[in-house]
Amino acid sequence: MKYRLIIFDMDGTILDTLEDLTDSTNYALSVNGFKERSIDEVRSFVGNGIHKLIERAVPEGTDEAVVEKVFEDFVPYYKEHCAVKTKPYDGITEVIKYLREKGFITAVVSNKAHFAVQDLCRDYFPDMFDMAIGEHEGIRRKPYPDSVEEVINKFGVSKEETIYIGDSEVDIQTAVNSGIDKICVEWGFREHDFLAEHGGENFAVTPDDILKFIDECEN
Repeated sequence: MKYRLIIFDMDGTILDTLEDLTDSTNYALSVNGFKERSIDEVRSFVGNGIHKLIERAVPEGTDEAVVEKVFEDFVPYYKEHCAVKTKPYDGITEVIKYLREKGFITAVVSNKAHFAVQDLCRDYFPDMFDMAIGEHEGIRRKPYPDSVEEVINKFGVSKEETIYIGDSEVDIQTAVNSGIDKICVEWGFREHDFLAEHGGENFAVTPDDILKFIDECEN
């Protein structure tokens, strides 16, 4: 088989986390006296980790110490509320199960906080991923290739045998920086034209399109 390792992004790719992220962001903003953000605004803020989410959510020019206070309020609240409205995208669970049945190694690499990645994989995708990595100290977050390379090295596969699946420009650049193939999904936080403008080439309109692409590459 051409591919052995299938790496997924989390937010906007396998899980629709936008409502919980919005609610937690607005909690942290409101307790610090700031105006709440719309769900579309939060959609545009995500992709570079939760600290960057908060930096973008607070008013421009906010003092750095205040940004840190908002972030400190966000983290424990999100930890307790990260799975209130979050749900897998329709069809994605079946795709992951199929890939595992066919012998593929499956993993998650996300800029989401590591604790949330672990909790959400356990709750929504039990025993479906061989490895799951979120943002944590000592490793550069996407689009740096560090986390992807950690997974590749863990399983001893080549970059040619690895493909990354995500929904954002950060995911596209992560795959480019990692030297691996990529698929952009269209059900996530960014639209087709935006992804194409940022280097997207292979697109999945539905989760089944992931399987079609991989099958075509096997033939």
